[in-house]
Amino acid sequence: MTDSLWFLLVGGLLLVMGLTTSLLKRLPVTPAIIYLAVGVLVGPTVLNLFHFNPLKESALLEVLTEVAVLISLFSAGVKMPVPFSFVRWRAPILLATVSMSLTVAMVAAFAHYLAGLQLGAAILLGAIVAPTDPVLATDVQIRHPGDRDQLRFTLTSEAGMNDGSAFPFVMLGMGLLDLHDIGEFSLNWVLVDVLWATMAGIAIGVVAGVALARLGWKLRRAPLNHELMDDFLGLGLIGVVYGLAVLVHAWGFLAVFFAAVALRQTELKLAKDALETSIGRTTQEIVRADTNAYPDPEPPPTVSEGSLVFKEHLERLSEVILILLIGGTLFINSWSWKAVALALFLFVVARPLSVLIGLAGTRTPWRIRGMTAWFGVRGIGSLYYLMYAIQHGLPETLALELIQMTLIVVALSILLHGISVKPLMGHFWRRNKQISTP
Repeated sequence: MTDSLWFLLVGGLLLVMGLTTSLLKRLPVTPAIIYLAVGVLVGPTVLNLFHFNPLKESALLEVLTEVAVLISLFSAGVKMPVPFSFVRWRAPILLATVSMSLTVAMVAAFAHYLAGLQLGAAILLGAIVAPTDPVLATDVQIRHPGDRDQLRFTLTSEAGMNDGSAFPFVMLGMGLLDLHDIGEFSLNWVLVDVLWATMAGIAIGVVAGVALARLGWKLRRAPLNHELMDDFLGLGLIGVVYGLAVLVHAWGFLAVFFAAVALRQTELKLAKDALETSIGRTTQEIVRADTNAYPDPEPPPTVSEGSLVFKEHLERLSEVILILLIGGTLFINSWSWKAVALALFLFVVARPLSVLIGLAGTRTPWRIRGMTAWFGVRGIGSLYYLMYAIQHGLPETLALELIQMTLIVVALSILLHGISVKPLMGHFWRRNKQISTP
């Protein structure tokens, strides 16, 4: 496909999607399925107008997926509706650690004993497909900063964290393939790839997010009264945090997500303190007071909200392009029994079991556990980990095998989760409404 035809395809698809938004919302499927269908149609499966080779274009695809995940993680982080505390965040933390590890182990066992992959490759494959995706799961994630739905909060925060918590297992698999130094008895892996990289990534993100929130708040208020470019500040925070994290060998995905969370929560706290000071009463007194005597002031502008709309537009654009490319990689013979069996095992066995075990002993309602167990959407993050491994020396034969399996997992996730999300979520909300109504 020539550049002009590629521009026509993407531009035409964007025009159609933009002009038919109301119609698309009434369809029983997600937009991702439409993008995938168009990619399959123009790709080698049907018309063969273009074929995207992920092995030859692994460097380009690594950058594209990396940027898409970073933008999506930032968007997810600034929409977090509640301050961080272990009690409130216990469920997603368990999902991003315990359930994540169990999923890697189960997929690795399946790939090693049934698909015939060597142990290092099996662990690497498990790490690639285990994390849930912050890019393609928008229909089951938090929609706006005020959204306090427990299911969407759990799925969003899990996706924000496990895109970083998967990286140690990627490095372990690469280490067993002699592509990374994990040290004697895996000591280097435990100390550097697990402990240091995780803790340093979280710390960098929190410090940077808090610092930008306080600086932006100070510059906007009297006597300075500066106007700020929130879009630039959001992108700048992503770049600085991610670059610094990579520089010190920390997990940049974790750093960006927690930077966004810290930015948003710090701004909310500053706004709350300013409101109480300006009115001269505590929040409880304001609620009890006569609303005519104490009208609600206009909320102050914040970097997190100001940059969110722009990030969501970038997120949607990246989703269109990357899913089109996925469709353009698939041949009819890409649907091997091993790839399809792996995807079904992941969705029907590994994900549900890992969620039920990870959330055992918590107070999470069973209806939320069930929905969480099914909606472990796989997508762009998995492609990034795969391209990362290829760029770090993954042998070509093994790379081709992992590419085929990963692409089928992502494609089937788009199809199965995309078809089921609207009816299942609709039933879930109706059921919640019935339970909450006396």
